Amino acid sequence: MFTAQDAEALAAEKAHLAELAGKPFLERCKGYYAKTGPGWLQSALTLGAGSASSSLIIGAFYQYDLLWLQPMAMLLGIIMMMALSYQTLSTQARPFDAMRRYAHPAIAWSWAIATLVATVIWHLPQYALAGGMSADIITATTGWDPSGGARTALLIAIGLIILTISTIITWNYSAGWKGVRIYERALKLMVWVIIVSFTIVIIRSAMLGKVEWGKVLKGFLPLKIPTDAKGIETVMGAFGAAIGINMTFLFPYTLLARGWGREHRGLSRFDLMTGMLLPFSMATSLMIIAAGCTLYGNVEGKLSTIQAAQMMAQAGVGVFFGRIIFGLGLIGMALSSITLHMLVSGFAFCEMFGIEPKGWKYKLACMIPAPAFLGVVLWKYMGFWIGVRTSAVCGILLPIAYIGFFILNNRKDYLGEDTPKGGLRLVWNIGMLAAIGATVAFVIHFLANNYDKILALK
Repeated sequence: MFTAQDAEALAAEKAHLAELAGKPFLERCKGYYAKTGPGWLQSALTLGAGSASSSLIIGAFYQYDLLWLQPMAMLLGIIMMMALSYQTLSTQARPFDAMRRYAHPAIAWSWAIATLVATVIWHLPQYALAGGMSADIITATTGWDPSGGARTALLIAIGLIILTISTIITWNYSAGWKGVRIYERALKLMVWVIIVSFTIVIIRSAMLGKVEWGKVLKGFLPLKIPTDAKGIETVMGAFGAAIGINMTFLFPYTLLARGWGREHRGLSRFDLMTGMLLPFSMATSLMIIAAGCTLYGNVEGKLSTIQAAQMMAQAGVGVFFGRIIFGLGLIGMALSSITLHMLVSGFAFCEMFGIEPKGWKYKLACMIPAPAFLGVVLWKYMGFWIGVRTSAVCGILLPIAYIGFFILNNRKDYLGEDTPKGGLRLVWNIGMLAAIGATVAFVIHFLANNYDKILALK
């Protein structure tokens, strides 16, 4: 998969990129946009149950004050992703092998194992979100609200349907260059479904006079930083949800699968900004605004996604906009993450065991997280202890992976003449150290506040 299946198409793309390099900025952006893809996959991966929960909590409890938070968290992650992109496209080296040879084998194996574990475990809440919201939409449209065994059967049926659709989409990725493009376009469509769904809810709320646009604009400035325990936890949780360790593993392999090389470095930076930073920021901001104008001041204690949709409907947005349209957006978030989890599982397993990511072995590797479709009914029983343990392990290992990227970005024996120099090197290092510092702060905060819970799970 890591050699371009359509050499003629790739050659034409490189020639077009060389032509675009001399064009005006807007014309260059237009040409770049048509070729984007890997950055959109990262948006689809991070826009899942974690981002949905974080956004709803921020909007419900802080209204618009923390709209700046998730774009800021993603921007720090983008810095690291750009460095990883630069390294991969400059060397064409497979990242796991590069990390093992030029950073340290322990870092490489920790990175791969944590990626696989995190992906499998966090597959469960995606199915819980998709199953719960699908059932809620069925209830809202038909009035049928089963309970007991009937509800369990309904949720399992929904889970199997989602698994089948996700498998078909994911297996397309190994069908060569055209399969990669089909997969990327499907995920792009899912991201746009998410954004459009939340936009419709905002428009409906604005028509009812529920959105205070002055406060919304002010919320994108970091003027309010919570100092209470719950607020600090919310801030650190949002940082943790923006970039996951499985994202750092998947991204460079999607670049290689596209056949991209050093000629694509400018395109890759554009792709990360327009395909990852902007869609993620738009989707999470729209969710926060939707929650802020309908749920703020009306929520006590914990808040589930189903409760949020129902409360939006009761707040005047209506059943169609609050439960159906908003619910479709949340289902889109879950579906996009599920397919990406399957893809990253395939890549991680193949790299760990030296298997080329194509053919039936690769397809079976993509199915590693498939049993998690039972998350539609099981997550509520096992979410707490699995969530604490996985967050602890993977949260601790994410800065280790970041440190590995930092080392690689400064290894001349790895990057050769492409090693950043002078002022550029200083800027890169400051940005990467800021991302590492923010991640380490998240880990310290998590361990300090969950130490007793982690001990209790031994």
